Amino acid sequence: MTSIVFMGTPDFSVPVLQGLVDAGYTVSAVVTQPDKAVGRKHRLQASPVKQLATRLGLPVLQPTKLSGSPEMAKLIELQPDLLVTAAFGQFLPTKLLNAAKIAAVNVHGSLLPKYRGGAPIQRAIMHGERETGITVMYMAKKMDAGDMIAQSAIPIEADDDAGTLFQKLAIVGRDLLLAQLPAIIHGTSKRIPQDESQVTFAYNIKPEEEQLDFNQSAIALERQIRALKPDPGAYLRHAGERIKIWRALVREDTGNHTPGTIIARGKHELAIATGTGALALTELQPAGKAAMPITSYLNGAGQHLQVGDQFVEVSEAAHEQN
Repeated sequence: MTSIVFMGTPDFSVPVLQGLVDAGYTVSAVVTQPDKAVGRKHRLQASPVKQLATRLGLPVLQPTKLSGSPEMAKLIELQPDLLVTAAFGQFLPTKLLNAAKIAAVNVHGSLLPKYRGGAPIQRAIMHGERETGITVMYMAKKMDAGDMIAQSAIPIEADDDAGTLFQKLAIVGRDLLLAQLPAIIHGTSKRIPQDESQVTFAYNIKPEEEQLDFNQSAIALERQIRALKPDPGAYLRHAGERIKIWRALVREDTGNHTPGTIIARGKHELAIATGTGALALTELQPAGKAAMPITSYLNGAGQHLQVGDQFVEVSEAAHEQN
């Protein structure tokens, strides 16, 4: 039976690993990122992939950095037939790629050559793409630049956020990989070179990109909110505090309003002027509290708010970047 070293970390990777096991492949080791401290008490939490691997009784390796590590030496000693990665989160040294007897294969969350990099799903939403998908590809030393084996596309719905797309694409990725593995193993799979003239990059989300800049258009802000949900979440600043915005709707604004100003306030609505149009907040999370619908906020901490109030502290730093 074909032996596989699987490498992945987030929820996106879980169905892929489970699919390999269910299909009868021998997973000789699972490699994932080290446990992370989460929450106010900084308790260590295992990655979703480690949690699944532990339940399945699979050996788990967690190198802080693969290159030159004891874990990499152990992986090379295993001499796996295949290396399969799905959102692992680290570059794989060439020495490790070459250790696979048959191939090193990656399940990537975009329609390559568009959106190479660590945040393809988030960037696709931010840029207003109408579709995204999965590319199963041979791995190369250069990031996401290997020959493609197969692709499968899905539409990006108007209410999709990064979380819902991750869930959909994880299933697409699992099914596409399993469908292609027999040909990969037998050496009959396609090798489709990427068109370098069509390459775009999806760099990881930076902390400063989490803040909503209301000088931007309402459309851009609404996309940013969906792209950053559920993690890390987009936020604005009000009265010196961060408020995370989990859901919002684009509204027209035909007036001449200062960005960040309240232009409409009702029992179920708080519309804020932006650089173009307005953003109606529908779900938010004040600092130290649980997420809530806008109605609950307006009946509580926001009951004093009136049309014409400056609700958002416009970030000069964010304005300069955009």
